[in-house]
Amino acid sequence: MSENIIKLTCKELGMTYRQLGDAVGYSEGAIKNAALAPETSPSMQKAIELYLETIELKNKLQASENFKQHLKDFLQE
Repeated sequence: MSENIIKLTCKELGMTYRQLGDAVGYSEGAIKNAALAPETSPSMQKAIELYLETIELKNKLQASENFKQHLKDFLQE
C-alpha cells in the first residue's frame, strides 16, 4: 500500500496539516481525517496534486528567471 498523499506531501514539504489545508482550501480537521482514511476524496486528491504542480512550476519559473539574470549579467561583462 502506498503512503497517503496527505502524509507524503506534508513530509516532503515539511508542512503541518493546517498549513496544507490552508494551501489547498480545506480545514485542518478535514486534512487530518483524510490522512487517517484509507482513501482521499477525489476533490482533495486533485487539490493536492494541483498544489504540488503549482509549486513545481513556480520552482521552474524561478530557475528560469535566475538563468536569465545570470545570462544577462554575463553578456554585460
